[in-house]
Amino acid sequence: MYAANQTSVSASIPRAMQHSAAPAVSLIGAQQNELLRALSREELLDLFVHLDLVPLDAGKRLFDTGDLTEYAYFPTNAIVSLQYVTEDGGAAEVAVVGREGVVGVSMYESERANCCAVVQSAGYGYRIKASVLRQAFFSGGALAQQLMRHTSALFAQLAQTVAGVRHGSIEQRLCRWLLERLDRSLSNELKVTQEMIANMLGVRRESITCCAGKLQEEGLIEYRRGTVTIIDRHAMERRAGGCYSPA
Repeated sequence: MYAANQTSVSASIPRAMQHSAAPAVSLIGAQQNELLRALSREELLDLFVHLDLVPLDAGKRLFDTGDLTEYAYFPTNAIVSLQYVTEDGGAAEVAVVGREGVVGVSMYESERANCCAVVQSAGYGYRIKASVLRQAFFSGGALAQQLMRHTSALFAQLAQTVAGVRHGSIEQRLCRWLLERLDRSLSNELKVTQEMIANMLGVRRESITCCAGKLQEEGLIEYRRGTVTIIDRHAMERRAGGCYSPA
């Protein structure tokens, strides 16, 4: 069963997606997502026939606030930003999800998204119909437990974000923002711009430029146009203080 599924799924993937940068379309590939890796082989096999490997390009909107979510996504090396959008079109990040979790879970058929999901760092993920995932959840087992744990972690992340906005300095919030992406990245290099960070934190770009320059002068990061390299993670964690806890 496993070998047959692996062959048929691989054959359906366009050649452009079968280069070395793409995760393998297999159980091993799916297990690059930590939530899927926590399942037993039997549970993952049951779910595997419903999983499609899809590219997640930077800037792609997976769903918007108020949408009925058709699909859920298990990122492998992509990072997805969950954002609250105001009536005037402004956006603020409330949480971030990478290979540790899933985006787009809906527990009820008529449930609508309470935020929008935008791919921030390009990569790949495994897509599944929300209705299939919902059915699997109500069947119980390890998948239901992992989804509940992930939901709890998202609430904790949201609470930390709110506390950081209320009590943290811009420098602390910047350190937390970078560390959250470092936790979900496969290297210590992050493809981000100061404008992106400023928009997500809801502060002026000049404030981010000032804080990033200070961190670079002190040897915590190295910033080149469009790329931030984390040099001293432990110092970044100390600087973030209570605004950050590891994913």
